Amino acid sequence: MITKLKFNLNLDINKVVIGAMSLAFVFVISFFVWWQNDIIINNEDGTKIITGESQKSLVTGLPCERADRRLLAVMLASDPITRPISGIGQADIVFEMPVTPNGVTRMMAVYQCESPIEIGSIRSAREDFIPLAAGLGAIYAHWGGEREALKKLNARVMDNIDAMVYETKYFYRKAGVRQPHNGFASFEKLWKGAEELEYGADNLFKGYIHADKKPAKNISNLSDSITIDYPQPFNVAWKYDQVKNSYKRSRGGEPEIDRNTNEQVSVGVVAVLKTSSNYISKDYVNIITVGEGDLEVYQNGIKILGRWKKDADPLGSKLYFYNSDGQEMELAPGKIWVEIITN
Repeated sequence: MITKLKFNLNLDINKVVIGAMSLAFVFVISFFVWWQNDIIINNEDGTKIITGESQKSLVTGLPCERADRRLLAVMLASDPITRPISGIGQADIVFEMPVTPNGVTRMMAVYQCESPIEIGSIRSAREDFIPLAAGLGAIYAHWGGEREALKKLNARVMDNIDAMVYETKYFYRKAGVRQPHNGFASFEKLWKGAEELEYGADNLFKGYIHADKKPAKNISNLSDSITIDYPQPFNVAWKYDQVKNSYKRSRGGEPEIDRNTNEQVSVGVVAVLKTSSNYISKDYVNIITVGEGDLEVYQNGIKILGRWKKDADPLGSKLYFYNSDGQEMELAPGKIWVEIITN
């Protein structure tokens, strides 16, 4: 009787050990699968929540630790005296367009994945940039602004941080740089401002479609260089780097360098939006950034023709890129630069 009892006891212990080992194995495999893959949850409003260690940006399609965090859009100068610009190459997406009748341009750099120690020179808000920032669900940082832009921002059409209100708190004047070009900030300071102003921190952008596959190249779509005919010294050129599958930026005939990294700015996708404009005054033009128009997208060394579309209402509607078949375009993974030109 005693021998039989010992045998049954040993058998039960073996079953427990084997069961525990099986559960541990399943746990390890499940953790490995979870760690390797993103979990994307679609909210009712169309936004997405991303979880997982290998999460990717919904803007660039690249790995990004902050992919679930809200985007931060910052207005930047384009004047020769401000070059090289701090943080311009660290943005996930940049918008560039003329703001004056003689072709002076401004840029809006949008950050999520990288946190530049210095961003600037920061300049004023412009009305035509507001729909683009809102379309990304971004928090909009600027140094004052033209009248119509400030009228809208003061009416709280979107979350914004104005250096004219918070100059010494979230922004600073850089020593040795002449006004009005000496306005700067850091990503961390601006994000602190967003938190203290109690702006939501979760991503609000629906995202772009990304595809790793490269379309076939042929004589009709090959394009290894792009020229944007803004007046000098604001004229822009992009050159395709086949080895890195990216486009390197030059401006005014010189490589565009990021002061923070001392590297030439490069992106995976260049989108050229064609639109119209109207005069606000003798000093300012308003570029039409809602509606739709012709589009050229450069990626993987080829040019793709299509259409862009951005609804005016709601203001936060996404800027869409469509191919010639009317389907939303699949973008190559990489940072994006949007060049906006008038017909």
